Amino acid sequence: MNMAFTPGSAGQPTSEVEISLACRNLSCKDVLSKSDPMCVTFTRPFGENRWVELHRTEVITNSHDPDFVKKIHMQYRFEEQQHLKFEVYDSDSSSTLLADHDFLGYASCTLGQIITGGKVPNRLELKLLPKTRGHGDERLGTLIACAEELSTSKDEVLLKFSGHHLDKKDWFGKSDPFLEIYKTSETGADILIYRTEVIKITLNPVWKECCLLVRTLCNGDYDRSLRMVCYDWNRSGNHSLIGEFYTNLRDMLDQNTPNSYVLIHPDKQLKKRELYKGSGTITVDKCLLRPVYTFLDYVRGGTQIFCTIAIDFTGSNGNPLLPESLHYICPGNLNSYEQAILSVVSIIEDYDSDKQFPVLGFGARLPPDGRVSHEFFVNMHPTNPYCHGVQGVLEAYRACIRQIQLYGPTNFAPVINHTAKFASAYTDGSSYFILLILTDGVITDMPQTCQAIVKASSLPLSIIIVGIGNADFTAMEQLDGDTVALTSGGMRAERDIVQFVPFSKYTSNSSLSARHLLAREVLAEIPAQFVSYMKSRNVVPKPPKTNETTLPPDPETVYS
Repeated sequence: MNMAFTPGSAGQPTSEVEISLACRNLSCKDVLSKSDPMCVTFTRPFGENRWVELHRTEVITNSHDPDFVKKIHMQYRFEEQQHLKFEVYDSDSSSTLLADHDFLGYASCTLGQIITGGKVPNRLELKLLPKTRGHGDERLGTLIACAEELSTSKDEVLLKFSGHHLDKKDWFGKSDPFLEIYKTSETGADILIYRTEVIKITLNPVWKECCLLVRTLCNGDYDRSLRMVCYDWNRSGNHSLIGEFYTNLRDMLDQNTPNSYVLIHPDKQLKKRELYKGSGTITVDKCLLRPVYTFLDYVRGGTQIFCTIAIDFTGSNGNPLLPESLHYICPGNLNSYEQAILSVVSIIEDYDSDKQFPVLGFGARLPPDGRVSHEFFVNMHPTNPYCHGVQGVLEAYRACIRQIQLYGPTNFAPVINHTAKFASAYTDGSSYFILLILTDGVITDMPQTCQAIVKASSLPLSIIIVGIGNADFTAMEQLDGDTVALTSGGMRAERDIVQFVPFSKYTSNSSLSARHLLAREVLAEIPAQFVSYMKSRNVVPKPPKTNETTLPPDPETVYS
């Protein structure tokens, strides 16, 4: 594996690698057809004895020898044993629960073994094992994991292909063509990196435009060989080869190079020789290189970051006058809510130009009449929810505890919809909003919350949920759509905007260490979510400018 070269520098402590997965000779769980396999990857956090889901591949229908397109990207740390477990399932439905699918086998190793082990460098073959021991040496198939260090290139390429006069492969129709793109790895092996959709019953398909990172396509090497293979799709999974051709990114970008390629079927070429003129042509209709911008590019260009804090004041937190309560205020000793506020808001404060944070509360009875509210201002001001800086937020929280009565239930939808109103007023990329929800309880309005999140996924908004205490937060994992997109009423979230972290993971550490670890985890996804929104709206960052002090728009004014 070629390491990144930086003249005059020491070796980097980490590097990003891309892992490609494939399986061979999988066992069959279906009676009348082959399996529909997918592979789920788990990682074991450093120093912990638990597995956390990291990645899911797509489902390959009717195949015992799948090559998965979706890659795993992760940091390789030489000094750590980074444990990985791969579980292969036969997908039986659209359910996101692994228990609803047939288990085909698992394999485990470390990332270091993939990079250095195996007969071929950077490629490791693992025998799949049954879920429980004691089944002898039953062969369940093989998992192949290939790793390659990624270049630092951040550009992406837009590609669009069409086919013309392809060979007819079906007796009673035309063909159902699709295209696969393979890159040649450093070991000489071909690795599948993209598969188009299937276009039914045509010899002249036009496939949808795709967007690939240059480092995924060719790892920054514009001359790296790319093999394009065209197949006729068959329901059985035994797809018929139409033909293939070779090219590279440099040729596709070169306006002076012909953009049409003849498909060659090796067997037909060998059999017909001089008479064989090819099996049709593939045209590169678009090959456009464009830069990928970072979170800091937008912030330096003037995009404003606004953070709203929502605090759970439901009765399940316990009587705040008693030390066992999660809301117990003890001078000189921060409770978990205070630690979470200090951890996250102090970092966001650096990117917020005006340092003004709206702070909302939910699940409490308010003075003077004891009405229950799921959306009130924690500073108890009738019209202005803003608190200045992290210290202002903490002071408002501590004063609020003495004025309200903890009640319930635990409803998230009102505060999400409240923040979404602000975000919907700025969809031009000039502002981005973060909602930090601190909660101790099991959510009671899950359908409404899912609906609110799916609706908000098209807005410049990220939601951080920090679970305080030791309640059952299983339902929260459903909201965190890292591996499976959230759905509501048949609608699918446009992008992942939720990050959930249980604060109890850090309670064994010192207060200072807990705050640092919490901040690192809950804020890790914000830059990617931020950039995904800007990219979805084709927003390009503006040149660096001086900071401006502005407040978010008043939603009552905007929607009046």
